[in-house]
Amino acid sequence: MPYDRKSELPKQVKNNVPKHGQEIYRKAYNNAYDQYKGDEARASRVAWAAVKTKYEKGADEKWHRARS
Repeated sequence: MPYDRKSELPKQVKNNVPKHGQEIYRKAYNNAYDQYKGDEARASRVAWAAVKTKYEKGADEKWHRARS
């Protein structure tokens, strides 16, 4: 199911990813969900890949802006 708001995102995203990253996830997920005709697993993989273009998980296990 597509996400209309960030508050609807999975807990793993809401509780760990910065707000900007959550928006990246939401938009990428929704686009992939449409593109891949409702394949939620594939949409989730695409969304995480999109987040990882701007954020990375640090040694402290928290997500931070990726270094350019």
